Amino acid sequence: MKTKNSIILAILCLIVTGVSAQKKSKKDEVITIATNKGTMRFILFDQTPKHKANFLKLAKDKFYDGLLFHRVIDDFMIQGGDPNSRNAKPDEMLGKGDNGYKVPAEFNAKLFHQKGALAAARDNNPAKESSGCQFYIVEGRKWGKADLEKQAARAARKLTESQKKVYETIGGTPHLDGAYTVFGQLIDGMDVLDKIASVDKDERDRPEKDVSMKVSVKKMKKKKITRKYGWNYEA
Repeated sequence: MKTKNSIILAILCLIVTGVSAQKKSKKDEVITIATNKGTMRFILFDQTPKHKANFLKLAKDKFYDGLLFHRVIDDFMIQGGDPNSRNAKPDEMLGKGDNGYKVPAEFNAKLFHQKGALAAARDNNPAKESSGCQFYIVEGRKWGKADLEKQAARAARKLTESQKKVYETIGGTPHLDGAYTVFGQLIDGMDVLDKIASVDKDERDRPEKDVSMKVSVKKMKKKKITRKYGWNYEA
């Protein structure tokens, strides 16, 4: 008898097949995360098909609606997606909840932890498989050349010169590269990310006032996405 994990992964594989078939499509999905601090919009990467398919499925199933950004660290990241955060009590410890499966790691040297990167949280499993539902959005900070070299030395892969330039001028969290799967990018609402990252929080990094989310998906023409949000698709 198949385990729950294998059944879910089999379903994801079927979804991935559909996502892969759309790689040359003239349309793409825009993810909207609405919060009481404002709205953020994202695109998901075709280079991480399992993570893209999984997030799209959860979003369309309304899995994330009502969940919290339960862990917020200024100049680092904001994390959400714990199913236990729905209707959680103010003093409840969060971050251990899951949806019963993990997603295989999909590391790609071109996808890195620049500011606004959407990435999958995970536990300390040796395969570095991602949580099936928890995610984080990188805020990070800008790095000087000397400090960046120290951070890059902690990463699980080498940074390109163009990536170093992004970390120096835009910011991010370079030491996470190669250790956590980056599967999307913020294309609208960077100020909202900064607002959430700077809220008052308790000793567990949970916001003192809940920051809840509602996640939706809208398919748009890629040309419109580029025109409206400035996102350029690689040829």
